[in-house]
Amino acid sequence: MQIHLITGISGSGKSVALRAFEDSGYDCVDNLPVPLLENLITAMENEGREFVAVAIDARRGQSIAELPTLLETISKKHQVRVLFLNADTNTLVQRFSETRRRHPLSAAVSAQQNQSATIIEAIERERSLLDPLREQAHSIDTSNLPSHTLRAWIHELLKEKPNGLTLILESFGFKKGVPSEADLVFDVRCLPNPHYDKVLRPLTGHDEPVKAFLRELPVVKSMEEDIVHFIEKWLPSYIADGRSYLTVAIGCTGGQHRSVFLVDQLMSYFSKQSELHSCIDLIQRHRELDSAPPKAA
Repeated sequence: MQIHLITGISGSGKSVALRAFEDSGYDCVDNLPVPLLENLITAMENEGREFVAVAIDARRGQSIAELPTLLETISKKHQVRVLFLNADTNTLVQRFSETRRRHPLSAAVSAQQNQSATIIEAIERERSLLDPLREQAHSIDTSNLPSHTLRAWIHELLKEKPNGLTLILESFGFKKGVPSEADLVFDVRCLPNPHYDKVLRPLTGHDEPVKAFLRELPVVKSMEEDIVHFIEKWLPSYIADGRSYLTVAIGCTGGQHRSVFLVDQLMSYFSKQSELHSCIDLIQRHRELDSAPPKAA
């Protein structure tokens, strides 16, 4: 079976993610107690299920600590991957405020402290409980991510082959923060910015006028070559380390021109490297462009 465990910080979008898996044909189970995971997998196996998604979070308390060892045992027989959803604390506090929901760990933390716990204390306790899972998971930072973008990214993730390393090339804007899931971050704000050209400002790095502008600059080509060289040099080490995902984030100021152009260039380059196709998959993301509201027809 292909088993995806969905976990992460409360308020980061696990319900949205689980619906995306359900839409993709997965048998989904939400809020499963950790001790029941093996029984669930056995039952699904006996029924001939192929695709299973299970959401487990810190509401299960200390039993969450048993999960990494349990997943290691299950992975000896099935393909297991962990998706960890995260968001910065300010975003989480705002989301709980908007929905007027209590944090699931508020009561437990209050009992432990013998006094009422703040929502920030509950969030930090949850981070502590889930940290061992985050280290072995593919992480997505949903702080600046609308629900429709998270769903699209998950659908894209599920198209990839289950084996080998998935190389994710992601553009972003520093003004909205560095993606927390990034393993490698390249800052390209030192490159000439098309934003200061009134003709190019409303366009993106996908548009030919912006591409032409950046292609003519030797410093841009030099930056591209340096990033390619770094990835090519260290990619075998990440593969040998048994990594399932490697997220390379390219950031400029707004995530609209330079970073988008370079991610497109890197995607084009690595797509043509036939010797890599047997050991890596490629995913391309543009955080700020993907998060923009759909344009009216």
